[in-house]
Amino acid sequence: MKITSGLYGGRPLNLPKGKDIRPTSDKVRQAIFNMLDSRGLVRDAYVLDAFCGTGALGLEALSRGAAFCIFIDKSKSSIDLCKENITLLNADNRARTLKADSTKLPFPLHSMKRSSLIFLDPPYNKGLVLPAIITLKENDWIEEDSVFLIETAKNESLLLEEHIQILIEKEYGDTRIILARNKK
Repeated sequence: MKITSGLYGGRPLNLPKGKDIRPTSDKVRQAIFNMLDSRGLVRDAYVLDAFCGTGALGLEALSRGAAFCIFIDKSKSSIDLCKENITLLNADNRARTLKADSTKLPFPLHSMKRSSLIFLDPPYNKGLVLPAIITLKENDWIEEDSVFLIETAKNESLLLEEHIQILIEKEYGDTRIILARNKK
């Protein structure tokens, strides 16, 4: 697994040991960022990578010009791996990690800027997307006009329309990618 483009393009990332973390493939990540870049959603964005795992989505965003990324995961091994990858790319000054449950986040610290681009890539078929969106909105983690990039299993039922406006849905094998805008 490697960063596909930008400042860190071609640089490899450390991979998880075991099957607890499911990294987004390079091919799907490239398609995601083509979609985001063509809409001007990455450059200078403040990014939140919830359920970050390896940190590949947030690090790809930093590589492509995002200003800053907050990486959140409740798994210590995921946060440790993400920190390794941040350091490997020398991106420590543009990143912050937080060991927390993305479905039950407290209010952010006053020093933290709200995010405009949110990656939600939770474990598949666990019903975590909607609770994460609700907590991010209710606890002031995101900008009013923020954009969500959601990765789920193709057949996972979500019921998100009350909270976000779905702009695009695409399928890649058994993965579904959803680009959506926050509903105010």
